[in-house]
Amino acid sequence: MFDVIWNLASFIIALGILVTVHEYGHFWVARKCGVQVERFSVGFGQPIWRRTDKHGTEFVVALIPLGGYVKMLDERVDEVPAEKAHLAFNNKSVYQRIAIIAAGPLANFAFAIVAFYLMFLIGVPSVKPYIGDLAPDSIAAKANLPVNGEIVAVAGQEVNDWQDINMALVGEIGQSSIAIKARQPDSVYAKEFTLDTSNWQFAPEKTSSLASLGIVPFAPKVHTEIAVVGEGSAAARAGLQIGDTLLSINGEAINNDWRFFAAEIKALAKQEVALTVLRNNQQVALTVIPDAREVNGKQAGYLGISPKLDPWPEGHRITIGYGVLGSFPESMERTWNLVVLSFEMIGKLITGDVSVKNLSGPISIAQGAGNSAGYGFVYFLGFLALISINLGIINLLPLPVLDGGHLLYYLIELLTGKPVPEKIQELGFRFGALALLTLMSIAIFNDISRL
Repeated sequence: MFDVIWNLASFIIALGILVTVHEYGHFWVARKCGVQVERFSVGFGQPIWRRTDKHGTEFVVALIPLGGYVKMLDERVDEVPAEKAHLAFNNKSVYQRIAIIAAGPLANFAFAIVAFYLMFLIGVPSVKPYIGDLAPDSIAAKANLPVNGEIVAVAGQEVNDWQDINMALVGEIGQSSIAIKARQPDSVYAKEFTLDTSNWQFAPEKTSSLASLGIVPFAPKVHTEIAVVGEGSAAARAGLQIGDTLLSINGEAINNDWRFFAAEIKALAKQEVALTVLRNNQQVALTVIPDAREVNGKQAGYLGISPKLDPWPEGHRITIGYGVLGSFPESMERTWNLVVLSFEMIGKLITGDVSVKNLSGPISIAQGAGNSAGYGFVYFLGFLALISINLGIINLLPLPVLDGGHLLYYLIELLTGKPVPEKIQELGFRFGALALLTLMSIAIFNDISRL
């Protein structure tokens, strides 16, 4: 239950910030262009807070936090007194109307740059992308990528960590081959390897890009010796102690495989489990009842213990940061790369290279917000930047109910010298609403199917 509340709270905070940024872009430029703004609302439905400023603009926080809007004076919507006609949106030049509409998505991109700047200024804890192993007969194994080698570039892009690699690989979906540069730990020279991805079966909703290629990232060895026992946890109540080595679960040998043990416990929430541990060179039998917590809508068992880990090798752990001056160009580049990648993914959705099963809706966003906030502020900043970019791009799609649709109409007006006829606009709005509803339905269905 706590996970649901945490995810929901993180989602509301994240969406509230991003909607406010987007709508403020419209609001600020509208004011600069001399348009009277009647209402600035974050959320829809019943207002829970409101205030009116000296310009007559009503600022509202509404009950349903799934969007927002800026209501401007407009003769097409309401009757406007003659003395206020010059303040109406529809009476502004086409260039001003384009600027007002484009300001929302541009504000989202600007926010992403600021968020990434703060992220790089603080520094992002990460690990260098050393290959731990290759799955037998996998694409990576057939390309002879070096085990224990460090990946330094993917498809011509320099990479610092596994997140960079994942982004670069996703951008190569649909390509028949991918060039990867890697070097051995004792070498300063990188060698290029070509992965044959003509038959690459990558389903992002089921697995990661790395796993689908057969690349196993290096990680310190996890032992089945207990390093931490949480106070008041199921493990503590059962008598498990720091230093115990797990030998068997319900009579089945664990064989020093922590992942196997963790998976078994996860499936046995609120059930009696027989454990055998090695304590002071003697085998001790214990009975434990794992506590339950909700993970992705399902009950999962947990004991409240952590295993002993080998230390990371020297030089593997890094902090990605660029200082006060260096963080700005890096944040600009990261934002640009994500904008390009997002448009490429939209193109691949249209061509069928990427399945619509990869679309995500509010549930996935809420889970992502909760997870990133749980990892720490710097990761939440990265999540906000990513969602802000996606929000900006979605609003630029040429659907009449979105900013991109309005921009399309104004560009046509700019080229032809006259507005798009009202009937055509109305048909466009209906088509746009239907298309957007279809996309949202697919995204929400995908969210529910992943629970």
